[in-house]
Amino acid sequence: MQVIDYFNCDRPEYWLCQIKKSDWGAGQYLHELLSESRLKNVVGENSKVLMLTNGDELISFCTYAEKDDIQPTALTPWIGFVYTFPEYRGNHYVGKLFKEIEKLAKAEKVHDIFISTNHTGLYEKYGCEFYQMMSDMNGELSRVYRKHIDYDD
Repeated sequence: MQVIDYFNCDRPEYWLCQIKKSDWGAGQYLHELLSESRLKNVVGENSKVLMLTNGDELISFCTYAEKDDIQPTALTPWIGFVYTFPEYRGNHYVGKLFKEIEKLAKAEKVHDIFISTNHTGLYEKYGCEFYQMMSDMNGELSRVYRKHIDYDD
């Protein structure tokens, strides 16, 4: 298994088709944004779409970006569009993506990463802690979690 960045991969069209296969509305929205070259306009120029792959199989994906669906806010950066295909769930594969994000955050000297979700009990196992409830761009309340980056190791 390897983690690749959509914006720096050899076959972006292939991986775009794989993202489209997700059965989740936000995954379809990510596909739309990538297809129309609008993702960086929406979530920031330095955003990354990280994909956990096994050969030609897309296992899981997420974004690491300046912004997410909690806007406007001074909180940054964000993990967003977190998705694991159903047949791979329950194996903590998204943790491999989070480890890659931690490396990126450390390189950028980031101390906290945020994630907006309606899930409870999902991201805690990856070291995320509930931060506060915040309104998303649609005015709906969302749980915001914070992942503190530890520089001791």
